[in-house]
Amino acid sequence: MTSNEILVKLNSLSNPKNVEGMARYGIRGKLLGISIYELRKIAKEIKKEIDNSDKRHTLALELWNSGIHEAQLLAVFTDDPEKVTEKQMEAWAKDFDSWDLCDQACTDLFDQIPLGWSKAVEWSSRKEEFVKRGSFALMAGLAVHCKDADNKKLEDLLPIIKRESTDDRNFVKKSVNWALRNIGKRNKYLNKKAIETAKEIQSIDNKTAKWIANDAIRELESEAVQKRFK
Repeated sequence: MTSNEILVKLNSLSNPKNVEGMARYGIRGKLLGISIYELRKIAKEIKKEIDNSDKRHTLALELWNSGIHEAQLLAVFTDDPEKVTEKQMEAWAKDFDSWDLCDQACTDLFDQIPLGWSKAVEWSSRKEEFVKRGSFALMAGLAVHCKDADNKKLEDLLPIIKRESTDDRNFVKKSVNWALRNIGKRNKYLNKKAIETAKEIQSIDNKTAKWIANDAIRELESEAVQKRFK
């Protein structure tokens, strides 16, 4: 299964009507209109057929470089985390042109490697909207998927969340909120620390900060979340 064969298959599945719907939800780029569910099925087929990690990594790079949105998502779903380099992370981040591509890359691939922690911190100061979103998407993903991370590693991210809580760009503020909520749902200790951070953010004289804080507090103090820790 080559990248060209996969691209031919993807083009055969294109759905112009879905493209219109995706555009309405802020998904941009060279779109074919293929659902994420269909792409995940194709990704399973690719992994089953190509069990050599080097070949699969090369395939992922070729799919990403096609510039086609759905092919780039397939690249995320099929790449081997152990083959991902810092150079690749930076190159792909520069290509982030929509929230879903950013989120899938950061919570389905980049959060599976040690570099994810350093990039979560580094990208939080970047000006590009979707690279900065990637910082907090990484934090959200690490809080859920990195089971062996100790509390301190996640607690150390909270001051960054507070610092960036006044960025009023829609895709950034939602990811800041997402990271805060996911850290706060990790365990009882981090729940307490996240709520404390949210209340500090709440006191900032800024509309965006107050929205982030209020939304996070509502969920983190909810009965559903608190039940997890009893």
